[in-house]
Amino acid sequence: MELKLYNTYTQQKEVFRPINPGKVGLYVCGITAYDFSHIGHARAAVPFDVLYRFLMYLGYEVTYVRNFTDVDNKIIERAKKNGEKPLELSNRFCHEYLVDMGALQCLLPTHQPRVSDHMDHIINMIQKIIENGCGYAVEGGDVFFSVDKSQNYGKLSGQLLEHTRAGERVAVDSRKRNPADFALWKAVKPDEPSWESPWGPGRPGWHIECSAMSAHYLSPRFDIHGGGADLIFPHHENELAQTCAACGEHGGVNYWLHNGHLTINNEKMSKSKGDFKPIREVTERYHPLALRHFLISVHYRSPLSYSASKLDSSSELLYYVYQTLQDLDDALLPYREAMSEEAEPTSEAKDIIIKLKSEFDKKMSDDLNTPHILTGYYQVALKFINDSIGKLEKMQEKQRMSLLVSLVEIERGARKVLEVLGLLTTLSYAEILKEMKQKTLTRAGLSEDDLSQLIQERIMARKKKEFEKSDVIRAELAAKGIALMDVVGKETVWRPCLPSQATNSSD
Repeated sequence: MELKLYNTYTQQKEVFRPINPGKVGLYVCGITAYDFSHIGHARAAVPFDVLYRFLMYLGYEVTYVRNFTDVDNKIIERAKKNGEKPLELSNRFCHEYLVDMGALQCLLPTHQPRVSDHMDHIINMIQKIIENGCGYAVEGGDVFFSVDKSQNYGKLSGQLLEHTRAGERVAVDSRKRNPADFALWKAVKPDEPSWESPWGPGRPGWHIECSAMSAHYLSPRFDIHGGGADLIFPHHENELAQTCAACGEHGGVNYWLHNGHLTINNEKMSKSKGDFKPIREVTERYHPLALRHFLISVHYRSPLSYSASKLDSSSELLYYVYQTLQDLDDALLPYREAMSEEAEPTSEAKDIIIKLKSEFDKKMSDDLNTPHILTGYYQVALKFINDSIGKLEKMQEKQRMSLLVSLVEIERGARKVLEVLGLLTTLSYAEILKEMKQKTLTRAGLSEDDLSQLIQERIMARKKKEFEKSDVIRAELAAKGIALMDVVGKETVWRPCLPSQATNSSD
């Protein structure tokens, strides 16, 4: 099986060949920690977590580095507004980000460096850039990178040097030799954090931090660099130029991967526009697994449009998956102790198991093609489970044992898919289903007592043959995403469903 990844640098899919066989160096740009993270941040984090998981699934030893920018203009401005120290503010939001990532089942990277802890590495790299004739200090203590000295500047982004705009984050400075030159080191300003350097006290520019930290934790040249498409220029273009300027032919990245934007109302979500949705605002109403599934429901390189109806669909799909696995768990319980290790799965089950793995491997190896993985043969596997559960009690022992082994093997395959996609938690199926039902009630604006009362009202209406009233209650609940089911010989039960009048609203 060959893993193919789309390389932004070459603008084509390439077979992945690690620098060191069996080992992978992966660096992903993290957040600037000055506020709670929004779902755009989750859009960047989740696909690369899937990549991390899939690389390990393939047997690679992965060193995964994701940084925190904890020194930045936005952090300083927010800290002044809040009346707190910049590093205390950024430390707080670094922690909150990890809480959100944990809820989304993102594995912890191998290393999570912060800019403030790596000033020596940053200063040393700037010195190398200057020594190699690619950087220069100016009056006042600032240091700039000379883009004219970078032979391949613009190759990653496709930007021609003469077309690049000066200063994405800083104003044009007359001290620059070329308006496109960018800051490596910024001289200290009043009431800002600073560190000592050969050019005077100050702090690093935005781009140099990732060059220095990736070189330190991986090497000047490593396998995969990931981030959002909005980082291709100027951040990653400048990062590449800096690393090559400092380390020569030993610097660079073999595969550049970039995820598409998350949009609301067909526009890229941004805090500056005030249209961003914090992760926690979404997970108050939807299970974090539903949000994670939504984030991988389109290809990672494609734009993803946020809507409540899409989250409803992700919730519906995952509830069905987990309900099926819970039903299987319940059905297997009486037989687990007596299960034979010598029994063979049925030929039908073997075929499903092989094709489930084959389809998963094929899609994931094609540039992490996650959409529709939980459909196709995954749904065939779930259907086999549902069709088989009711047959167990009626079968002879030998046939039953073969079917039991079949179900266990199919469940194992289904769990492995969920695990690599990050859709499996440490909770039991029953606990996940309970959490998903609670989120449904939250979206419906109902408590468990409220719902119980409505169910009782409907039961009484049916007993009195007030069927119109009964149908109204059922329809109103269905519109809120709650399906009522009248089980023969049992009391009425409910489960989440797609709201019967779901819209494409982004609310």
